[in-house]
Amino acid sequence: MNVRPAEVIEPDVETAMPALDIGARLAQLRQQQGWTLQQASKRTGVSASALSKIERNELSPTIATLQRVAHGYELDVVALLNDREASRSLPGRRSVTRADEGRPYQSNSCANTVLCADLLDKRMTPIRTRVTARSPEEYRSWPVSDAEIFVTVIKGTMVVHSQIYEPLILNAGDSLYYDAGSPHIWTSQGPEDAEVIWVISS
Repeated sequence: MNVRPAEVIEPDVETAMPALDIGARLAQLRQQQGWTLQQASKRTGVSASALSKIERNELSPTIATLQRVAHGYELDVVALLNDREASRSLPGRRSVTRADEGRPYQSNSCANTVLCADLLDKRMTPIRTRVTARSPEEYRSWPVSDAEIFVTVIKGTMVVHSQIYEPLILNAGDSLYYDAGSPHIWTSQGPEDAEVIWVISS
């Protein structure tokens, strides 16, 4: 009796997503809405001059700034960073991000990877980040958003700078939960970049 071997089905594994041209993406979204820069500024709370520089890729926005922009466009950060359709809320949904996967996003101060980027309408946005900034002077502004943020350091040492608290040093294994309504920035301390996981509320 000949037994037919079972068919081998290759798993549908999504490789690391290419970096997105955030300037072109924001310009596209604004044009789709038919907004001027001033109208977009009013909706997002980000100045028209900053939005113009971001669209021309002369300014790299922080994740907090992207969150404000996304809120103004009635999107979440994942939808803002995606130029393709992603999965929306379904009962029992789940997402896995392997070590070399995710949606990369580079800002002036951090190399970010948005995790579980195939899901939209999440109640929180997880991000893996390598903090490249070494001084507060590397920030053009102190980001502010309506989010609450949890961060845990997985490698190296990160310093959290606040306009209402003294600088806070976080080492590997340390965690912080804070209200992003007060301005915060972060830098690495020491020879290696700090690596952290953020969880940002929607």
